[in-house]
Formats: sequence, structure tokens, C-alpha cells
Amino acid sequence: MIHQNGRKKLNLKYPHRQALLRNQVIHLITYGHLVTTKARAKETQRLAERLVTLAREGNHFNVVRRVKAMLPYKQEAIDSLFKEIAPRYVGRQGGYTRVIPMGKRISDTAIMARLEWVL
Repeated sequence: MIHQNGRKKLNLKYPHRQALLRNQVIHLITYGHLVTTKARAKETQRLAERLVTLAREGNHFNVVRRVKAMLPYKQEAIDSLFKEIAPRYVGRQGGYTRVIPMGKRISDTAIMARLEWVL
């Protein structure tokens, strides 16, 4: 029996977790990097890589509709994803982002990490 192979819940209810991950992906698309806790970075990485894989197919109606379903409230981020980020990774099979550990946060000793695009 395989245990614990699903998503991390991040101690949040589903709507809050969904909003958090969407906002972090938007920040990653807009600024190119994201500094957060390691668990949040890994979950954000999953969503970001899924979006890039979808966007690599091109700017077709159904693909745009599927991406908008995942990022419904930031059109500028979707445009940037299709025009700037996805064309960089057309020849790449996966692994569009990397998580770099940054040590522990002083206040609560949470493990921090930086999520960024692989160039």
C-alpha cells in the first residue's frame, strides 16, 4: 500500500489552499522567482509546471480556456505565460522550474526555498 503520495495540504482548507497556490504561481510568472517555505514551493512548482505544459501546446482556444480555469483572475499573467514563458520550453520535456533551499527562517525555523524558472 502506497501512503502519502498525494498533495500536501499545507494546513489549509481547499479554497484557501487553491487561492494561495494560484497567487504564488502568478507571482512566479510575473517576477520570475518566488521565496516561500519549501512545502509551498514544491506545491507551487507542481501547478506551475502543469500550466507550462498546457501552454506549450500553443495559444489555441481550448488550451487558453483550460489555463484560465486554473488562473481565473490575472489575464496579464496568462498572456505572459503564453507569449514569454511557454515558448522557452517547447523543446524541453519537463523540469521547467527549480527549488533552491535557502536555510531556515529565523522567526519560526521554517525551511525556506526559492522557486525559479530554469533557463
